[in-house]
Amino acid sequence: MNFLAHALLAADTPALIVGGVVGDWIKGTLPGTLPDDLAQGVALHRAIDHFAESHPAFNRSRSRVSPQRRRYAGVLVDVFYDHLLARDWADIHPQPLQAYCQTVYGLIRDRLDDLPDSAHPALTLMAQQDWLTSYAHIEGIADVLARMSRRARQPNPLLHGEQEFLADADGFAGDFREWLDDAREFCRE
Repeated sequence: MNFLAHALLAADTPALIVGGVVGDWIKGTLPGTLPDDLAQGVALHRAIDHFAESHPAFNRSRSRVSPQRRRYAGVLVDVFYDHLLARDWADIHPQPLQAYCQTVYGLIRDRLDDLPDSAHPALTLMAQQDWLTSYAHIEGIADVLARMSRRARQPNPLLHGEQEFLADADGFAGDFREWLDDAREFCRE
């Protein structure tokens, strides 16, 4: 869900970027069926997720989500943080967002045969529909949440979840900046 953040936090290492983006589709013990370099990327993805779940700024963001959507607060915050990352990309990374995202899609395409077949449709759609770049706009986030709400097996409040972000955009943005600085340091270590 926070694909762009996982790619960014993997620095410039292609296998870590691919493993980071695909991490949500990989279950179980590593390396499993993955090549070792991609398994390292998935391990980094999992470490970042664990770091986020225990970070004070991330938890403040979760508390900003209304009680009606609180059960899905972690998912929403992941999506909101990717929105903020894409929206403010020029302040965070020297490469233009569009070019960076095309590079990420190319890295994934080059390693698609090493990834689980179950991930191929979503990864292909991600590139075809340019999900990562679309995160820069609130409409892109609304689309992500609508797709997620349709895929869920049970009724959920993700549809129109972008309203949670709009209700306290500055609060989420402040939390995100604090979290990103700490997450970058965490990944450097």
